[in-house]
Amino acid sequence: MFGALAQYERALTRERVMAGLTAARRRGRRGGRPPAIDAEKIAAITVALEGGASKAAICRNFGVPRSTLIDTLARIGWTPPGRT
Repeated sequence: MFGALAQYERALTRERVMAGLTAARRRGRRGGRPPAIDAEKIAAITVALEGGASKAAICRNFGVPRSTLIDTLARIGWTPPGRT
């Protein structure tokens, strides 16, 4: 009996949370962690990479950890020149 009540309560909680997230999205709110590198910096980084700069040099010049740089490049779908 208690198990059935717990399942019902969990379903109600989940429904309320999903409704709250949907309402927040309609108001223009986005959840999650903010991006570590903004769009202007990403554009400058890709220009520098296409110009022949190494990832290590990019990390030093822009003050970005290497793992963050690699993750961001993968997220935007950047591929090195000459590769498809």
